[in-house]
Amino acid sequence: MNEELLCLLMTVLGYVLGGIPFGIVVSKALGLPDPRTVGSKNIGFTNVLRVSGKKAGILTLLGDFGKGWVCAWVAMHWLTVESYIMVVAFAPILGHMFSPFLGFKGGKGVATAVGVVLGLSPSIGLLLLLIWLGAVAIWRYSSGGALAAFGCFPIVAVVNEQRQEFFIFSLVISALIWIKHKDNIVRLWKGTESKIGKKKQELEE
Repeated sequence: MNEELLCLLMTVLGYVLGGIPFGIVVSKALGLPDPRTVGSKNIGFTNVLRVSGKKAGILTLLGDFGKGWVCAWVAMHWLTVESYIMVVAFAPILGHMFSPFLGFKGGKGVATAVGVVLGLSPSIGLLLLLIWLGAVAIWRYSSGGALAAFGCFPIVAVVNEQRQEFFIFSLVISALIWIKHKDNIVRLWKGTESKIGKKKQELEE
């Protein structure tokens, strides 16, 4: 199989895998409320954690993170053309944000994107993860941690990577995640964003 066809196949599979809504799958498997109907109505880790507890939240995080990492890792090891690798790595993030299983709606893509970056560049992925967790630990805003991490991503990419394609990838992913968090940005600005550990019905992730 030539590399162009392999890239196409992996991109389609990556998009489908990325589209699996682990927040919904985990919640239904554990007999818990559908995250689309409670809290912030978001399918991501923070909403599932808030409304269904640590077990469901952690399983959701691992699922969303893992599908990104697997796609990126496979692309890095099976493909040689840098632009093809980035296209395949982008697929699960796009799938998560615009899931074919949810009428092309989805989550905000943070955990999946961090998994992807770890698969592409473990050192940069780890740094983003630390920024994310550090910001959350200090300010207790999940959305703030995500915005901080992906606001830094292009800067970290240009300083630490020599791959032009990776830098372009960082710009596109960061822009998408910021756009997906537009409502959170408004709430952060107004001081009405929900903090992790505070039980409120207006949730963000």
